[in-house]
Amino acid sequence: MEPISNDDLDDLERELIGRVRGRVLEIGAGDGENFGAFHPEVSWAGLEPDAGRRAELAIRAREWRHVSAPLDATAERIPLPDASVDAVVGTYVLCSVTDVAAAVAEVRRVLVPGGRVVFVDHVAAPRRTVKRLVQNVATPITTWLDHGCHWNRDPEPVLGSAGFTGVDVRRLRVRSMPFGPVPVLLYEGVAPD
Repeated sequence: MEPISNDDLDDLERELIGRVRGRVLEIGAGDGENFGAFHPEVSWAGLEPDAGRRAELAIRAREWRHVSAPLDATAERIPLPDASVDAVVGTYVLCSVTDVAAAVAEVRRVLVPGGRVVFVDHVAAPRRTVKRLVQNVATPITTWLDHGCHWNRDPEPVLGSAGFTGVDVRRLRVRSMPFGPVPVLLYEGVAPD
């Protein structure tokens, strides 16, 4: 598969995020990069554990006319009731949570039956490849420098084990320097009814 550009990836991310409707929780919302991708009728709530990013997120949320203040919490402990959101979105967040299985379980808990999930994450390269070796060597550094990011994770099996059914699952390679294309997972799934 030919690598795509970052601009092409951005377009695909916006398309996936633009599909969600209703009450939407964005986990690891960062500083609000995804606001322009959400449908105008979405009722947005955001979760961001980093205080500095959360402060910027609050400002940007108001600029986009979202009334909910960002939640100070981690994806492993979402402070919302069971079955309280219609969709959950996370971009480049499952790579940085402490416990992927716990985060995915929490996502499933807060979703209504049949609710949607959209995740975009860079993921582990195939085993026994140079790229995977680079990811394994770099991960201790990236976890320290980049908000806990693990370059060598693959959340797709965890999503399947939690009962999500993938309805649009794409594995892409995105051009990057100096270590070559980065494997990326675009995942749209549905929670069990």
